[in-house]
Amino acid sequence: YVCSTWGNNHFKTFDGDIYQFPGICEYNFVSDCQESYKEFSVHIQRALNSNNHPEIQYILLTIKDFTVYLRPKVAVVDGRIVKTPYYSSGVLIESNNIYTKVYAKLGLVLIWNQEDALMVELDNKFNNYTCGLCGDYNGVPIYNEFINGIASYNSITYGNLQKIVKPTAKCEDPDETQALPSCNEHRDECENLLTSSAFADCWLRLNLEMYIQACMQDKCACNGSEDSFCLCSTISEYSRQCSHAGGRPGEWRTQDFC
Repeated sequence: YVCSTWGNNHFKTFDGDIYQFPGICEYNFVSDCQESYKEFSVHIQRALNSNNHPEIQYILLTIKDFTVYLRPKVAVVDGRIVKTPYYSSGVLIESNNIYTKVYAKLGLVLIWNQEDALMVELDNKFNNYTCGLCGDYNGVPIYNEFINGIASYNSITYGNLQKIVKPTAKCEDPDETQALPSCNEHRDECENLLTSSAFADCWLRLNLEMYIQACMQDKCACNGSEDSFCLCSTISEYSRQCSHAGGRPGEWRTQDFC
């Protein structure tokens, strides 16, 4: 099971909810929350890049007492920059020009494209034991993430609850009252892209509707600007998730598209 975040502030929990959260503080992406002593935690911080698109600036991964700080093309372990591949204490870090990957023996795999997209895969021994933006991994969507007891949260409230409080941090919480536009006028375009023949092996493996919705939100947010980030990030994520689910996406990038 994987939890991921990509593109225009989209998140997909272990339990399959897809939501948007535009926070730019440091957040708990996923950590194990069963005991006071955490076996692992993954924190992330986003910021807007020069094109005004959200990118992950850094990832802070702690495994027991071992700390890995990742920036694009840089890995720092316990305060020292290391060359990859790097192996120590049951943790392997690999990187190339496109991806940084971390494998931890306790049952965690982290894959970051050094830009907008991060995917964390966890052993199912952590079922029901996680917290953070990835949710509780109990196999039930919505419950405990967006409905807790009798209270129901919107995704902004939920995201703000995952903030790592740091005395020096200067970042505003996103406004919890802002409603997301419906974006229905983009449905046809998004549906056509995601049901193209390149993805024939993916349709039955993934919840197509969730990716269509994410693509529609991207089109809205981009206000008609045709830069590739607007469409490619969600389609890339769909392709990655399809491969991860055992599918074989065809060649969907072309000279003119992405």
